[in-house]
Amino acid sequence: MTLNLVKTRALCGIAALGISTAAFAIGNHAGGHGGSAPHGTEETAIGQPGQPASVRRTIAVEMHDSMRFTPEAIAVGQGETVRFVVRNTGQLTHEFSLGTQQELMAHDALMKRFPGMAHDEPGKVSVAPGQQGELIWQFTRAGAVDFACLYPGHYDAGMKGQVQVGKN
Repeated sequence: MTLNLVKTRALCGIAALGISTAAFAIGNHAGGHGGSAPHGTEETAIGQPGQPASVRRTIAVEMHDSMRFTPEAIAVGQGETVRFVVRNTGQLTHEFSLGTQQELMAHDALMKRFPGMAHDEPGKVSVAPGQQGELIWQFTRAGAVDFACLYPGHYDAGMKGQVQVGKN
């Protein structure tokens, strides 16, 4: 009887630790991974959140339950501010998440550990089935910027693409 009580207390302690760790991870995640710069002012390796008044082009992106984006390849100019209108044509929730390959892979691993995470970051938009979302981004540096859906299993199934940022 005493051994069962010890096991029960140990399991409760582990569960409480897991819940508090998940809450901590979700809190940091929604706040931009613990960064102190306000949204809209932080330039990253892939650019920065764009201002609506600077948008000169809108790019429509569809997300499908076949775990694909349409289009999967997008070309923009360095310095260009783009409005992405992201439409979910499927029955599953999907997201459009901009980042470097390394950032996306790290975020994918985090999403697998905490699949219920909410996003409140300028380079990410989650879209419910049949709905659409919007993301405005300024591509400040030439090179490749990756995008992906990081809901568990989606990235591994091939739900990714790339924005090629050309020099002006």
